Amino acid sequence: MSLDLTWLPTALNLGLTGFVFAAHLLIAARALTRPNRTPASRAAWVAVIMLAPVAGMVAYLLLGETNIGRARVDRIEHAGKRMPSPDDAANAPSAVPDHAAPLFELARSINGFHAVGGNRIALLGDEDSAADDPKRDCRLAIDALVADIEQARESVHIAFYIWLDDGAGGRVADAVADAARRGVACRVMVDAFGSRAFIAGERWKQLGGAGVKLLRTLDDLNRLQHIAFSRMDLRDHRKIVVIDNKIAYCGSQNCADAEFRIKPAYAPWIDLLLRCEGPVVRQTQFLFLSGWIPETGETGLDDYPDAATPQRFDEDCIAQAFETGPVVRHNAMSDMFAACIYAARRELTIVTPYFVPDESILRAICAAPRRGAATRLVFPQRNDSWFVGQTCRSTYADLLRAGVEVYEYPLGILHTKAMCIDGEVALVGSANMDRRSLDLNFENNLVIADRALVAAIRRRQDKYLSVSHRVALDEVEAWPLRVRLVQNAVAMMSPVL
Repeated sequence: MSLDLTWLPTALNLGLTGFVFAAHLLIAARALTRPNRTPASRAAWVAVIMLAPVAGMVAYLLLGETNIGRARVDRIEHAGKRMPSPDDAANAPSAVPDHAAPLFELARSINGFHAVGGNRIALLGDEDSAADDPKRDCRLAIDALVADIEQARESVHIAFYIWLDDGAGGRVADAVADAARRGVACRVMVDAFGSRAFIAGERWKQLGGAGVKLLRTLDDLNRLQHIAFSRMDLRDHRKIVVIDNKIAYCGSQNCADAEFRIKPAYAPWIDLLLRCEGPVVRQTQFLFLSGWIPETGETGLDDYPDAATPQRFDEDCIAQAFETGPVVRHNAMSDMFAACIYAARRELTIVTPYFVPDESILRAICAAPRRGAATRLVFPQRNDSWFVGQTCRSTYADLLRAGVEVYEYPLGILHTKAMCIDGEVALVGSANMDRRSLDLNFENNLVIADRALVAAIRRRQDKYLSVSHRVALDEVEAWPLRVRLVQNAVAMMSPVL
């Protein structure tokens, strides 16, 4: 008597179909109910999951949640509790501009630092260089960085998203290796994805051979055992250099030539870098170590930010460092951008390479000219991300109708991230106005209240503006229907970019 198994394939198919259907509903429900997600983001993810069930479910599992892994969060929180925050009370400014005070208070709510006075902060570059030679400022910034590393006596701490083995990257690497050989404690951490070519090259090995302590941040997120528990495309986008606990660098510049040979078609990359001295350096040191200690487990560094009493310089130069990312409260960077924009009364100038704003930022920008603040936005004319470029241009009509002046910079990727408010306050750092910086990446920034420095940054922005094309509303309205359809279709999916 033979056993009839003809029913088995049908049963297996039914079981598999039922499993996929149940998983489909559960993942869609998760996308709808996940905390800290905007309605637009929920709608975009549910649309992806429903329209492309299998691909949508896989995409959501890999990319849908800003999860860095419970173990890593625990390590970061434990290190943060062990490290005493910099003693800012002794360096409190005597007075803070009225509309800067709420911005400093908001930044304090993110990392716990207070605004500190007595800093000396310089915008690196040549103020007299021609507007059509933007690479000069980038070269001079690297020159200053190398010179400071060559003078280091105690420590050199560096964090970059992208480090390339090119002219600038090689010079910095050689200076760090030389510092390590003469006994300076050198620690270098780079993003495992952004600096993958550098990590695989000879310079990385040479740094290790010279005695430099090296760290590839977030290098485990693409491993199979982590994919199910953490998002695989999180990035450490910070740009931090701290030398001898006395000098810090902050800005948008990676450790690479302006020619940026990994994307030469879009070169040059135009950046802005600040050199800082004074009490704000300790805050920047804290940010570096709060990333280093949890990943390496190195001991003896908990009190290092307070190891030296900071020298005081200009009492009117008030600054505050802060950091955002997957382990701080949701919307922290978006809140900071929006608060700075709403603080503008007379003038607001924003330079950013990647503009994929959430609703709060876009509304804040559109409201600025309506209350009388002259508002200018400067973007690169060509973007190295097609999706970001399309989404950015989808906002032009709304911005222009609100009275915002929109400019496109034609000489390369304008990679600077700088906002100036009323000639009194500036926000400078690594964060873009896109969903990656708002929700996913580790970012570091400075809020600064110093009229002289803000004026210097504004002059740099004016240099960008002098060669940029001002976009007119009739120009945007004349775009073909197919162009606008593509832009708006891509923009609809911006919450999942």
